[in-house]
Amino acid sequence: MKTATLIILLIIPTLSFSQGDSEIVLLDMQVKGRTVTLSNPVNVTNHKGYDNQPFFSPKEPLLYFTSDRDTPNTDIKIYNYQTGTTSFLTNTPENEYSPTVTPDGKFISCIIARKSPFAQDLGKYPVNGGDPIILINNLVVGYHAWIDDNRLLLFVLDGNRHNSLHYYDLRTKEDKVIAKSPGRSLWKIPGGNAMSFVDETDSLSWKIKKLDINTMQISDIGPTLLRKEDMAWTSNGIIIMSDGSSLFSLQPGGSEGWQKINILNNNASIQGITRLAVNADNSKIAIVVRE
Repeated sequence: MKTATLIILLIIPTLSFSQGDSEIVLLDMQVKGRTVTLSNPVNVTNHKGYDNQPFFSPKEPLLYFTSDRDTPNTDIKIYNYQTGTTSFLTNTPENEYSPTVTPDGKFISCIIARKSPFAQDLGKYPVNGGDPIILINNLVVGYHAWIDDNRLLLFVLDGNRHNSLHYYDLRTKEDKVIAKSPGRSLWKIPGGNAMSFVDETDSLSWKIKKLDINTMQISDIGPTLLRKEDMAWTSNGIIIMSDGSSLFSLQPGGSEGWQKINILNNNASIQGITRLAVNADNSKIAIVVRE
């Protein structure tokens, strides 16, 4: 049995995607009503190679992310943005992707990818390090988001470069296909029992969708930026996306549409923005940029 270790030092799954060199930039964030302001961008990885898939701890000043250890393999790192220190959560021969804090706060769930025999399982590691627990090994899981302690939304590769969105119950093993051609960005919508995903069925007009967990009904939230799938929610229900070089906000149900976000004290090189994550009190945002 392999062991994950903690060592002080700051996706795309291998299934069908390539990994480009990337960095994670952390910015201060202020949200007043519907207005979002960002400032003081800082590169918190400064590591040649792949640093991606940021996810904030909901209660601690920690940012989890995927990083290659100067080898083809990827592990999960932790950046403490109060102390400025970085540590490894995992140190394994497998590839770990998409670190996500579980609803109970005791584990980091992630995709565990193996080349021989090929598998992309969903597993979880204790937050203080230790052996993984495999949760799902009968699907090729690309991305995931927790609905509650036992239920998840899964981006699943079905073969031939197709994918689908699954509702999965760990207790009953219920596995239900919810939609076809979802994007990789799956989130719980703040303030209710609903999840969001990007519908990419129409190649020219992608849409942000809402899945009501109580009724299992899907409805429209709004359009994405042109063919962009990466997004994040603020805790007061604002959506943030990027067109690759700038950041924009959207108030669902509002009439303003996408609004460009002002970045103050912008001395960092911010290009090729993809994935995003916002912390629980809306004071920080992490963005993945091209190295």
